[in-house]
Amino acid sequence: MSTLEFFFDYGSPYSHLANGVIDGFAKSAGAGLVYRPMLLGGVFKATGNQSPIFETIEAKRNYGGGSLRRTSALHSVPISMNPHFPINSMGLMRLAVAAQHEGVFEVYHAAAFAGLWQEGLNLGDVEVQAEMIRAAGLDAEKLLARSGDDDVKANLVIASLLHSICVQTFRKGCIMFQDTIVSLLNAIRDVILDSPSR
Repeated sequence: MSTLEFFFDYGSPYSHLANGVIDGFAKSAGAGLVYRPMLLGGVFKATGNQSPIFETIEAKRNYGGGSLRRTSALHSVPISMNPHFPINSMGLMRLAVAAQHEGVFEVYHAAAFAGLWQEGLNLGDVEVQAEMIRAAGLDAEKLLARSGDDDVKANLVIASLLHSICVQTFRKGCIMFQDTIVSLLNAIRDVILDSPSR
């Protein structure tokens, strides 16, 4: 069976929209689905890119907002722009990796995306994160503590590096080396860190 890896950051509205359709897409393709939390800000920095929110041309910013709304309507994935956007999502993403390790990822994942892009929560705030986790029926103190462990931090950094290298490799057209790079980083992540997929 083929595997679809979904690299995402809760702080991205595009990740939210993709999350709403990715499971159905994987099933229709007969592929397994693996969730890969990453730091989009780190990917932007590594690839010389930036968030569309910082676009200096007003018409482009407006078009981006309209595109989000059209995509939301097309795929029936509700989205409301968060008044606290952009936020520092590092804590949220470490919590996602911690939730994977603790076997509660699906519940946490749903709560995090809904909190940011439907409920308008300020999830850059640790206290608000804790309230969201408790409301989802999870142990906030346990997850917050686990999110500070070195293996969790390393998992997140490696996933972000993997995505950055893939972006740069595809951009430069180095087709013959793509599989080697991906395989090497997958081995580092899965064998050395024993990273769970969900």
